Amino acid sequence: MSILTSLPFLQTKTSEATSTVVAIGLESVGKSQLLARLGGTIATSENFRGSTLACNTYSDKDVTWVDTPGIYRDSETGSSAETLHTLAESDQVLLVLRADRAVEQLESLYPMVEGRNGFAVITFADRLPSGALREKMKHDFQKALGVPVFAVDARRFEEGVGNAIRATAAIDETSPFQKTDFAILKERYPTRTPALSILEKTVAQPLVASMLLFLPTVIAVTQANRFADWLYDPVTNLIAPLLAWIESGPAFLSLLLAGDYGLVSMFPFLLLYALPTILVFSVILAAYKSTGLIDRISVALHPFLRPFGIGGRDLVRVMMGFGCNVPAVVASRSCASCSRGACVSAISFGSACSYQLPATLAVFAAAGMSGLGVVYLVALAITTLIYLRFTTPKALRLANNQLLLPETDPLQTPSLRGIIREVRENVMQFVVMAFPVFAGICFVAASLAHLGVLDAMTRLLSPVMALFRLPGEAATSVVLGSIRKDGIAIGLLDNDWYSLKVGLETPSQVLTVVYLAGVLLPCLVTLFTIGREMRWTFAARLCLRQMAWAAGFALVIAWVGALFA
Repeated sequence: MSILTSLPFLQTKTSEATSTVVAIGLESVGKSQLLARLGGTIATSENFRGSTLACNTYSDKDVTWVDTPGIYRDSETGSSAETLHTLAESDQVLLVLRADRAVEQLESLYPMVEGRNGFAVITFADRLPSGALREKMKHDFQKALGVPVFAVDARRFEEGVGNAIRATAAIDETSPFQKTDFAILKERYPTRTPALSILEKTVAQPLVASMLLFLPTVIAVTQANRFADWLYDPVTNLIAPLLAWIESGPAFLSLLLAGDYGLVSMFPFLLLYALPTILVFSVILAAYKSTGLIDRISVALHPFLRPFGIGGRDLVRVMMGFGCNVPAVVASRSCASCSRGACVSAISFGSACSYQLPATLAVFAAAGMSGLGVVYLVALAITTLIYLRFTTPKALRLANNQLLLPETDPLQTPSLRGIIREVRENVMQFVVMAFPVFAGICFVAASLAHLGVLDAMTRLLSPVMALFRLPGEAATSVVLGSIRKDGIAIGLLDNDWYSLKVGLETPSQVLTVVYLAGVLLPCLVTLFTIGREMRWTFAARLCLRQMAWAAGFALVIAWVGALFA
């Protein structure tokens, strides 16, 4: 008898229409690897059916697998349940549980699946002591839940089991999850807490976790930028003949393609600075996730970050933004839905990207105040934490908003297939999303410059600069910095890039104008990405809130700094 015919829950034959299966589970249960193996295709990412839930989907001729973000906060279960219940009743739910913590996770997630049609998969079944216990566990959970249950190792499961899961997913209608007695399951399958090695105990220490989080990030950003610097001159020399040919053509076309904001002239920045950064970060994050190291970092740092409304994984994305804000915002899809807004806000406010940071340091050097670089980064970190403390939802900051990740969990051998798959998906998503957005923003910025809008905005803001103890001509850097972050240097530095063209006399003035130009608004590319990812109403609120807080912090820097001038 086959696996399929032994299941009494299959009520109808496979439908010719594609079935949609929504998978839910806590973080690090192997859900993404499972669906990637079942779907056999590259994931596409989108907000599912108009909801705010960013999901990866894997589609084949019979089934569309929807991979919802892994749940790892107490506050996340409620928001995910609300989103999932907006789905059509015909959608099936795939509940993914980890074998060594199956009952514990079932208790957390059961309110989200009770009464809904679907089935369950128990992953990491290879961690159970014996094959007999694996079969008994599958049978007991199947009987208790009233739905088909499969036990697999998400990394390596037999093709026959995979076909059985696919066939179950293609069924017109499975049985609903029924009420169950957790006490009996708890008694039979208690949570297994393995002994940890010295290495696993060490990486769980907050100081070590911080080093593991920050050092690879710093290395990735600096090395990616060094690689970009090395190739920048050869690439610009390569496209120089094309730029010269474009500049000899119609004036407006030359402005769109070869001017200060031209698509062709700006292309090396995107190709050399953004793409290597997303590649390096994708490899690091995929390796951390595959080994379970990202969970250890999150658990270790969460108590220190929770008062500010973010977690360890959110901080990883914020650090990623120091390379490029766009891939960092895209990567926030894997954050908890309840904390994604806070994560994106932190990226927009506090992540000085590979355009902004070099431009900032160049201004400090030209002013003969290179030491302000450290002061700027400290000020940026402190103001970002204050900003988050007063703008993130209260539920994210409550002491009882604990992680649903286990505090003790052994590290795993990295899965090369999983790392390659995740890196490939991230790079493809970035290319598909960022390149068109970048091209559109280049055209918009060039058009605004051609129409004189940028000059008009500068004239409008010039009188306001007096509030910040700045000369009126400093408004140019604020306007240009709000379009693209290297506009900070374009607005403040002379043509030789070694001296200031704006009269800034004191360190507080230099620090104020750089902070204001860098933080007042996200650049247009980042703003457009936030609008597409999080909806435009969220992007508009973020801009208004960020403008108010950044202006307030800049006023404090200006007037307090004047006292020590």
